[in-house]
Amino acid sequence: MERDELISHLDEFLGSSHYSDYCPNGLQVEGKREIKYIIAGVTANQALIDVAIERNADALLVHHGWFWKNESSRIIGIRKNRLRSLLTHDINLIAYHFPLDGHIEVGNNAQLARRMDWSVDGRFGDQNLGYYGNLDNPLSLEILANRVSTQLERESLVIGKASRIINRVAWCSGGGQGFFEQAISLGADLYLSGEISEQNVHLARETGIAYIAAGHHATERLGIRALASYLAVRFDFACEFIDIDNPV
Repeated sequence: MERDELISHLDEFLGSSHYSDYCPNGLQVEGKREIKYIIAGVTANQALIDVAIERNADALLVHHGWFWKNESSRIIGIRKNRLRSLLTHDINLIAYHFPLDGHIEVGNNAQLARRMDWSVDGRFGDQNLGYYGNLDNPLSLEILANRVSTQLERESLVIGKASRIINRVAWCSGGGQGFFEQAISLGADLYLSGEISEQNVHLARETGIAYIAAGHHATERLGIRALASYLAVRFDFACEFIDIDNPV
C-alpha cells in the first residue's frame, strides 16, 4: 500500500484534524513509500524500533511518538540514536495520540469499555477524551478492581473502600488524572485512569469517590492493538502489535 494513501485513510478514520494535541499526529518520520508490513506498539522507543528493524518492517505505528511540545528540539543522544535507526533502515514512523484516545471504535477508552462491558452514556473532559456510564449490574469496588486487573493484565492501584458499591463509572486512559474533579461532578462512584497524582489520593479519600490507577501503558495498549487489527483486516496486509512491557 502507498504510504500517503495509508496516512490519508488513518487521518480521516481517526479524525486527527479535530484534535489539538501535544505532538504531530500522522506521519512523523518519512521512510519508504511502499508499505507491506507494519509493527505497532504503544511507544516509539528503541526496543520497538529494534524489533521493526529485525523483522524488516516498513513502518512503526504507535500511540506515543516523538516531537512533543515543550521538549528540547535538539536531535542528540537517545533522540539521535532512535532517529538514525529509522532513517538508516528507511522505516516510517506514524503516531496518533489524542485521536487514539478518543476514537469511538478503536480508541483506548472505547476499547476499555468493551473489555469491561461498560455502556457509554456520554463524554467529558478536554476535547471529550473522557467517557462515563452506568453499570448494568452494580459491583463492589473490590470485585470491579479485580476485573480491571484481569482484563489489563496488570495489578491496579486502588483508592477507596473495597466494599463500596459502584454504580456510575468515569474513565480516561493514560495520564487522564486531571479529569478527576469533573468525574466527581458527573456523579461518578469511581474514576479510572492510567495514573493518579498525589493530590488526587486525598481528593478520593475526602470525597469518598473511588479511584483506580490501572497503569498508563496498560490502559493504552488497547487502542493501538485494536487499530493494528483494524488495518490488517481493512487492507489485508501484515500489521503486528508488539508489547514492550512498561510497569507504569
